[in-house]
Amino acid sequence: FVPLEHPAVREAVATLADQGVHLLTLLSDLPGSRRAAYVGIDNHAAGRTAGYLMGRMLDRKSGKVGLIAGSLSYRGHEEREVGFLQVLAEQFPGLRVVGLREGHDDVAQNYRQARTLLRQHADLVALYNIGGASEGIGRALKEAGLDRKVVFIGHEITPDTRAMLIDGTLDAAINQNPQTEVMNCVRIFANLRAGRDALAGVEPVRAGIAVRENLRVAAQGIAPVS
Repeated sequence: FVPLEHPAVREAVATLADQGVHLLTLLSDLPGSRRAAYVGIDNHAAGRTAGYLMGRMLDRKSGKVGLIAGSLSYRGHEEREVGFLQVLAEQFPGLRVVGLREGHDDVAQNYRQARTLLRQHADLVALYNIGGASEGIGRALKEAGLDRKVVFIGHEITPDTRAMLIDGTLDAAINQNPQTEVMNCVRIFANLRAGRDALAGVEPVRAGIAVRENLRVAAQGIAPVS
């Protein structure tokens, strides 16, 4: 399951663990809980990757950057934000984050949040979508005539993000392979059933960087850069 960071969720995990139920956290972790294992990418590293890509694409110049998260109640989104901000502070101090908004991975909410950011900051140079539903942000950029002008970085290859990569609205997507994650869950449950260590023989999920020029490779689940 994809957990929210909340005391009630931790208590539910503990209750089920007492009953002998094995739980895996997927995409976003719940460290310190009694879950059996986490399956997903290193979200802190993913955020740092997004920050590095953005800084290099902007050629280290100064400017305002907008952030939109799904929900910071997901530890994975919080970790991405922290990693992103660290890289900007360390390597690209001229880039200044002017707003962090939550869109709850909803297309309509992300569209409204992006429109508000663009209206409040007409000189915005970049946007980072920490979560999903990037198509809402892409729509706002296109309506404002800022696609291909504002650097836009998001996550995951979907039909919508693929189309935006091809037309240049989205500059890069940090991708993870859902097939690998599902198979890792199966392997972990098999290990637990057999009494082995949960992660015995389980390869970590690696993040890849998808851009227009390597979309075919990224879509096949091969991480071009990890």
